[in-house]
Amino acid sequence: MKKVVDKNELKQYLKDGISIHFGGFMVCGTPEGLVDLLIEMKLKDLTLICNDAGFPDRGIGRLIVNGQVKKLITSHIGLNPEAGKQMNEGKMEVELVPQGTLAERIRAAGSGLGGFLTPTGVGTSVENGKQKLTIDGKEYLLELPLRADFAFLRGSITDTIGNVYYNGTSRNFNPLMALAADMVIVETEELVEKGQIKPEDVMTPGVLVRYVVKEERK
Repeated sequence: MKKVVDKNELKQYLKDGISIHFGGFMVCGTPEGLVDLLIEMKLKDLTLICNDAGFPDRGIGRLIVNGQVKKLITSHIGLNPEAGKQMNEGKMEVELVPQGTLAERIRAAGSGLGGFLTPTGVGTSVENGKQKLTIDGKEYLLELPLRADFAFLRGSITDTIGNVYYNGTSRNFNPLMALAADMVIVETEELVEKGQIKPEDVMTPGVLVRYVVKEERK
């Protein structure tokens, strides 16, 4: 199956109301070209799962500013004042999740687990609405897996069969999210032929990746 496509070929799969894992940590590792595509399509009622809310003019923050996001599941929103404004005005639902818990919820979805137990958040607002269990005298929250319709990731180097290498901290949530979505789409900085990435450097195997798009230089 051909994996390398023009990003416009992805439009047939994208629609209002979809949920998307977005790789990135303070925009590092976020596929800006796929953000551009969602803006161009004017999709709405999106559920986005990402480490943070980006900036007003970068990353998923641009989708928030445009009013395209119905729900944001994230660890913090402080870098994007518009996210806090929309949350306080009731225009966007925000589920704040401790960063380690967010990573583990995604990992649980990718591993086929029904959830996991953590003491993080016990005795705080994080526990609201969640099942609490006591084991050996210690309280834990049951955190549920977090899966999405799509994972939009950014690779540093990707080959034509979808194997991905992430450079440095751009790796962040990308490999976890690749395991926890129905369709994985990678926007890559550099595209190479099959076999040009050493096996030991592959961080997301091509078997998980449905489509690859080349990053457009701006």
